[in-house]
Amino acid sequence: MSKDYYKILGVEKNANQEDIKKGFRKLAHQHHPDKKSGDEAKFKEINEAYQTLSDPKKRAQYDQFGSDFGQYSQPSGSSGFEGFSGFNGGFNINMDDLGDILSDFGDSFGFSNRGGGGQRGGRASRGRDIQVVLSIDFIEAVFGVEKEISLKKTIKCARCKGEGMEPGTAVITCKTCNGSGHIIKVQRTIFGNMQVQTTCSDCGGEGKTFKEKCTACHGIGIVNELVNFKVKIPAGINNNETIRLSGNGEAGSKNGQPGDLYLKIRVNPDRRFERDGVNIKSQVKISFSQAALGGKIEVATVDGVVDLKIPEGTQTGKIFILRGKGVSHLNSHGRGDHLVEVIVKTPINLNRKQKELLKGFGL
Repeated sequence: MSKDYYKILGVEKNANQEDIKKGFRKLAHQHHPDKKSGDEAKFKEINEAYQTLSDPKKRAQYDQFGSDFGQYSQPSGSSGFEGFSGFNGGFNINMDDLGDILSDFGDSFGFSNRGGGGQRGGRASRGRDIQVVLSIDFIEAVFGVEKEISLKKTIKCARCKGEGMEPGTAVITCKTCNGSGHIIKVQRTIFGNMQVQTTCSDCGGEGKTFKEKCTACHGIGIVNELVNFKVKIPAGINNNETIRLSGNGEAGSKNGQPGDLYLKIRVNPDRRFERDGVNIKSQVKISFSQAALGGKIEVATVDGVVDLKIPEGTQTGKIFILRGKGVSHLNSHGRGDHLVEVIVKTPINLNRKQKELLKGFGL
C-alpha cells in the first residue's frame, strides 16, 4: 500500500521545502528513539518521507506514482532511492540538507555536523559581520551627517575575482568525489547501517581543484585591505543606536555572500543641551530684575541663538517651549521642541541702598 508522505510529515501537498523541513524537524525531535517517548519505527518512517519530499526529483516521481515510484523510474533490481530500500537495515541522509537538524542528534548517532554552517573547506562561505563604534557630535545626531570611514577588512580578491585560482590555470575534476562535491560514508547506529552524505574534504564540496592557487590571495579568494567609504547617519539617531549596512562586512570566501557592517553610534554630549526623546532641554539664567520687569534674552539652540521674551514676574523654574527647535524625527518628518527652563539668579553682596530698595518693595 502506498504511503502518504505528506500526511506522515503533517504538511499539505503544496508545502514548500521550508515547511517540509520544519515538519520533519518537529517530528524527529518528538520520536527520536533516545527519548522516553521515542518511537524507532515512527522515526524511520518520517525520515523516509523526508528523504523523498525534500528531493524535487523524487517528490515529483512520488506525486505521480506514490511511494512505490522506484519500480517505475529505475531499471529492474534498483530501489529508486539510491541505496534507500525501505529501511532494510539502513537508510541515507544528506548531511548538507539536514546539517542543522541532525546536529541536534549528533551525539546519539555517533557523528557530528557541528563543523558546518558555511565553513566546509574550500566551499563558498558567508563573510563575517563587523561591528564598529562611530562617534558623532550632538548636533550631528540632531540633523544627520555624512561620515567617511576607514576600515581594514577582507574584500574579494581582484586578481582571481574570488575564485581562488591563478588566472589561466587548469581546472581538474576532483578524483575523490568524481566531481560531485560529496562522498557517502556508512555509519553503524542503533538503527543499523546509516549512509551519510558529507562534503568532500579534498575539494571542499566544489567538485574540482586547480593546479595553481592565486598568488595574491593564496587560494582563499579574499584579501585584507584598508577600505574607505562614506556613510550617511540619519537625522534624529540617538546614542547607542545601531545602523546595519548590508553587505559591507567581511567578504565571503570563494565568492560567498559578504557579511554585514553594524555601526554603533556614540553621541558626544553637549554641555549646553540635554536630549529627551525628540525634545531638547536647556537652562538659562536671568537676573532678578529681568524676572521682575521682563524683557528679551538670547538663548542658544541647535539652530543658533534666538531671542526669548521673558514676561514680567517670571518665576524660577518656569519652562518656555520653542516649537520645532528640537531633534528631527528619525526616518520621518518634523522635529521635537526645545524646552528652556529659566533660573532666576538671587542677588548677593547687596549694598545698603540696594537692600533698602528691596525692603521698600516688600521683597
